[in-house]
Amino acid sequence: MRLAILDDYQSVALDYAPWEQLAADGVEVTVFTRQFRDDDDAATGLRDFDIIIAMRERTAFGRERLRQLPGLKLLVTTGMANQSIDLQAAEEQGVVVCGTGGSPAAAPELTWALLLAFARSIPFEDGRLRAGRWQSTVGFELAGKTLGVLGLGKIGTRIAGYGRAFGMDVIAWSPNLTDEAASQAGARKVSKDALFRESDVVSVHVRLSERSRGVVGEEELRLLGPTGIVVNTARGPLVDEDALVRGLEEGWLGGAALDVFDVEPLPAGHRLLSAPRTVLTPHLGYVTEESYRQFYGGAFEDVQAWLRGSPIRLLTPAVANGAGTSA
Repeated sequence: MRLAILDDYQSVALDYAPWEQLAADGVEVTVFTRQFRDDDDAATGLRDFDIIIAMRERTAFGRERLRQLPGLKLLVTTGMANQSIDLQAAEEQGVVVCGTGGSPAAAPELTWALLLAFARSIPFEDGRLRAGRWQSTVGFELAGKTLGVLGLGKIGTRIAGYGRAFGMDVIAWSPNLTDEAASQAGARKVSKDALFRESDVVSVHVRLSERSRGVVGEEELRLLGPTGIVVNTARGPLVDEDALVRGLEEGWLGGAALDVFDVEPLPAGHRLLSAPRTVLTPHLGYVTEESYRQFYGGAFEDVQAWLRGSPIRLLTPAVANGAGTSA
C-alpha cells in the first residue's frame, strides 16, 4: 500500500509524525515537495497511491481529479474543512475523507503581525537598513483607531481581542451576527457598509463559499477609502483582487496586508507584487511548528485508524464502512 504526502514545501513533513511506523502495516510513504501542474500531471504522479495526505488547499481534489485516481481509498486533509475537495464526488467514488485538528492561534497571530508590519513599514525599513539607509518612513499607531472585523467566528473573535488590547475601537459584521454575540466578543455590531465606512482597518475572517466569494468588492474598498487598510489572511477570493489592485494603483485604497491570493503560489509578475502600499506573505497563516504537529500528527492518526477499520474525524461518513485495508 502506498501513501503520498503532498505539497511539503518546507520538506518537514517527516519530522512531525512517526510515519516510519506505518511500515509495519505494509505502507510505503512518499513525500512530494512540488505542486502538480494540472489534472494530468497529478493523475500521473498519484495514480499508484492508495492514501493521500493533502496540506490544506495546496492541491485541489475536484471531481475530475478524483476520477483520474481510481485506486484512491483514503484522502486526509489537514484541518476539518477544505473547499478544494469535492466531498460528494469522493463519497460517490467510495473514497474516505478525514480531517485533523489545527492551531487556533496560528492564523490570528499572523494577521496581527501583518497589520503591525504595515503600520510601521517594517519590511521596507528592514530592506533600507540593510542597504545602509536610516529612518525613511513615518508609521502610525493602532491605539485609537477603529478595527473592523469581517466575520466574528473563532479567528475573528481573537482578532477583536487583539484590537482591544491595542486600544482600538472594535466593530464587526457578518451576515448572521447578533448584537449579543458581537458584545460578547468585545465588538459593536454594525452594518456591512458602516464597517467599511467607519474602519481604519478591516480584517477579513469569513469562510469562503459561493455566497461569500467577492464579499469585499470595489464598493466596500472605496468605502474604506484612501487611508483605509484591508488585511486578508482568510482566503484570496473573498476580496475582489482586480478591484484591490486598481485601488492601490489609483490611490483610492490606503493599503493591503495579504497572506492569501486568488492563485497560489502567486505567479511571477503578478500585479500585486509591484502594487504600492502592500505587505505580502506566502500563505503563512497556518505554517507554524504547533500547527504542523497537529496537522501531520492528526493525519498520521487518521491513517492508523483507517488501517484498523475504525476511521476518525470523518468528512464522508457514508463511506466509512468501506474503510481499512480491505477497501
